[in-house]
Amino acid sequence: MRTKVFLFLLIILFSVALYGVETPYSLTFTGAAELALASSPDLRHAHASQKLKERAWTMGLRAYFPRISLDVSENDRLQQIGADSFIKNYGISVDQLLWDGGRTSMSRNLERFELGLASSALQRMASEITESALAAYRSVLSSRAILVIREEALVVLGEQRRILSEEVDLGLALPVDLARADISLSEAKIDLVSLRLDLEEMEKQFAQLLGLEFLPVLEEKVDINHPVVFPMAEAAGALARERNPDLVQARFSIVKKQAELKYISHSWLPNIRLTGGFGLTGQQYPLTRYNWSVGINVDFSGPWFQNRAGAQAGWEPPYDRTAMVQNSFSPLPDPAAGLNKHQALLALVLEREKYNAAFEQIGRLTVRTVEKCSLADQKRLLALEAVSLAAERCRIDELRLGLGQITRLNLMESFIEYMQKEIAVVEAAVYLLETTRELERILDFRPGELAAFAAVYPEENL
Repeated sequence: MRTKVFLFLLIILFSVALYGVETPYSLTFTGAAELALASSPDLRHAHASQKLKERAWTMGLRAYFPRISLDVSENDRLQQIGADSFIKNYGISVDQLLWDGGRTSMSRNLERFELGLASSALQRMASEITESALAAYRSVLSSRAILVIREEALVVLGEQRRILSEEVDLGLALPVDLARADISLSEAKIDLVSLRLDLEEMEKQFAQLLGLEFLPVLEEKVDINHPVVFPMAEAAGALARERNPDLVQARFSIVKKQAELKYISHSWLPNIRLTGGFGLTGQQYPLTRYNWSVGINVDFSGPWFQNRAGAQAGWEPPYDRTAMVQNSFSPLPDPAAGLNKHQALLALVLEREKYNAAFEQIGRLTVRTVEKCSLADQKRLLALEAVSLAAERCRIDELRLGLGQITRLNLMESFIEYMQKEIAVVEAAVYLLETTRELERILDFRPGELAAFAAVYPEENL
């Protein structure tokens, strides 16, 4: 007996060790969102890609440092007439950017803005995954609550059908009423089985979305009597204009367009580079001859002309000195590029107009969503009143049945209508959760953070 108990406890401990880490005991809305984000392979890939881009941008600092190159060559020449030669050359050259009108810095700023836009897109992806998890959570809660209502209604209808069968046997009711009651009971059973199958599929998909094998206990419930406080429409609108993800991305786009315009506007400025080199040469080791040189290159590159000028001076000890000056001029290399500044300016104007339109639209959308939440709460309250009226009707119909004014089949129909009213309350409560979450998304809140903001700016202050 002790051995069996020990083995049983060992199996329990092994199960906890195996599944306890992966499957939490209870799951809230916030926990579901975090699990969905952690289990998404697309999001993990996007995060890894973003980190690589950020590392690449950091390595772009290399553009400010000298470019160093090493050259090694050996030129062997065998002649039938004359002396053979075996020339060996070793050289090192340095090219340093002195000034380019700030284009390198502006180019890096453009890359940084691109990273900001990519980060914003990453947040939008995470938001979509979060909303999918929350929608699945609400669907499971709604279906479970409706399933409980239908199961209780089926028990009540089954009891009424049993009583009706006894009344038919006693001649107090018609067999046609019993047949109609059987039809209603069969329809209720079919609806119940269909709902169970749908719920089972929802739970499997929800668990798969969370990266779990089994769905944990859901801590959240559909509370049809939970009072909801909404924020002031003006305060919510002001906060949305500041925090809304779409507006944040639009601001990034405007700053990026401004940087692009600035970059194009400075494209005519010259590019000045300092060059230098040192070399060793000779016919045999050790190499005894050496030389060095220093130069400067100036490059004007624009749509109307391109001019490259350079000067270089050097020394080859002990006697030789070198100097070189060169210039290259190209007229009209790319005239169409002269319109790039106008295009960048038009793109900036368009981006600002789009932002202004989105700014006003987000404000109006926030006000409408707050009103929508209030209407959803009113719908919930009206649905609760309808349930109370349906319950009162069932009580009255029971009295009327006792007085012989209606049949038991009519009472069963009243119970079915009461069940439908209860389902309508659950659907109204779930719709209230959906609209509340919609407002939280506009304000860039996490699940449940709206209540704290509404406590500071309650709707009653209007």
